[in-house]
Amino acid sequence: MSNEDLVSVDYEVFGTVQGVFFRKYTQAEGKKLGLVGWVQNTEAGTVQGQLQGPSNKVKEMQQWLKSTGSPKSRIIKAEFKNEKKVESLDHSTFKIVRS
Repeated sequence: MSNEDLVSVDYEVFGTVQGVFFRKYTQAEGKKLGLVGWVQNTEAGTVQGQLQGPSNKVKEMQQWLKSTGSPKSRIIKAEFKNEKKVESLDHSTFKIVRS
């Protein structure tokens, strides 16, 4: 990793995002961008997780979560919170958390 700013951000995606391989696509996209973090379904029918990595790649992933998702998903909105700079990454990979 370069000295580029590393950031961490929590996210939640609303819409038709469960039962449409959203987590699998999110994991694949995160890995493709070189990010680490996690993704899981919630009881409320949303998908939530955390992204960590270089800020420009995190921004790319945020855009993907807002507008792309998995082929069969229908995203209503994506919310991001607790964005902060981090010195090091808390995760070693991008994993799907099964509740």
